[in-house]
Amino acid sequence: MFSKNIISLRRPFLYLLVPVLFLTSCKMLQPYKRPEIVAEDKLYRDLSISDTANIADIPWKSFFADTHLQKLIDEALINNSDLQIALARMKKAEANLMQSKLAFIPSINANASGTFQNKNSDGSGVSEAYKLYGSMSWEADIWGKLRSTKRASLDLFLESEAYKRAVQTQLIADVATGYYTLMAYDAQLQITEKTLRLRDSDVETIKLLKESDVVTGADLVLSQANKFSTEITIPDIRQNIYTTENALSVLLGRTPGLIERGSLDSQQISYDIKTGVPACLLANRPDVMEAEYHFRYSFDMTNVARSYFYPSVTISANGGLSETDLARLFNANTIFWNLTGGLIQPIFNQGVNNQRLKIAKANQEEYLVAFKQTLLNAGKEVANAMHQYQTASDKMTVRSNQIRYLGKSVDYTMELLKYTSNTNYTDVLTSEERLLSAQLGSVNDKLQQLQALVELYRSLGGGWK
Repeated sequence: MFSKNIISLRRPFLYLLVPVLFLTSCKMLQPYKRPEIVAEDKLYRDLSISDTANIADIPWKSFFADTHLQKLIDEALINNSDLQIALARMKKAEANLMQSKLAFIPSINANASGTFQNKNSDGSGVSEAYKLYGSMSWEADIWGKLRSTKRASLDLFLESEAYKRAVQTQLIADVATGYYTLMAYDAQLQITEKTLRLRDSDVETIKLLKESDVVTGADLVLSQANKFSTEITIPDIRQNIYTTENALSVLLGRTPGLIERGSLDSQQISYDIKTGVPACLLANRPDVMEAEYHFRYSFDMTNVARSYFYPSVTISANGGLSETDLARLFNANTIFWNLTGGLIQPIFNQGVNNQRLKIAKANQEEYLVAFKQTLLNAGKEVANAMHQYQTASDKMTVRSNQIRYLGKSVDYTMELLKYTSNTNYTDVLTSEERLLSAQLGSVNDKLQQLQALVELYRSLGGGWK
């Protein structure tokens, strides 16, 4: 009667204790909330944007229309070693996440034992005892330590996924930049070789003019030197082509070799350049997402550190068969079992729990600053790329006029040299050098525009969708 009364008194207490523990647990675990960050409308400096349309939303196969470039990017996405490392990192994070989920499941073990002991002091007679039993242990996650650990593991998995996306966007940008650079060297080589042929023609013309006493021997020597000064630049251009092909091959995960490609003149931009509002960076840019997930991981690990200050509740049980005769073990009438509940409250733990919490909070502060810095860098890169694209476009318009008039200047000075004494070969030489410089400059302008476009696409988070 007394024990029944005790049990009846305990039940209301237990019914009250459970919700109290649950509410305490909820209060202890801090829910994640994205921190206040820098003013988003200022991330792009002086670019005033209200349209959410964003070129980062364009799939890379639509953004890069060149079929040769598409094949190269496809090959890189399959074979690039950095991307393969990122995928392996994702697999590791996924395994850690699964391991954290399994922590909620009780651990179960099967055991078998046999005991032999002498009965008498002289060593005669042996008693036997056999047991076949199972044991189970389960930690009740009252304070949310396991839940916080699982969320932290999920954060790391999402961080690894964002890292893989960041590697992919950078890889696509590197392949595209190398491809455009290679075509720019091709264009420079074509211009230089064409100019060299013109220099050969100039030498023959100057020879004829010298025979007619229109120019001097010094002019003839100068024309020949002008030809060689053009020819000597060709080996350097070929070397640049060679090394760029090798660098691209490494990105593609292949041995160094030739790269199939188109021409720089065929690269056309057929879409509007839109950056979207700065808030798009939080959703599109993989390294920004990676930095935030790492901050979230540190946030959840702080919750884990707090949970160590609270009691751990463990429930264990075991049960099975017991018999003194092995032959009758599975027919035994003796079945034993026990159920145990334990609660461990840390009181003095050499300050480990306090230091664990301090470390977790310090990590949280560090990764918050890193998150904000990553976002600032992203805004800077977008603003720089957009400005560079506009600058290159403006230069291309002016450069076309410059080349047209310099071409006329070369023609006029050469004609004046032939028929009047109002000019000399130095004027022709100056005009030709300026024209060649302007033509090579036009190639650099086009390359700068394409590189800026690639950088803008990458800095906005394009390439992983």
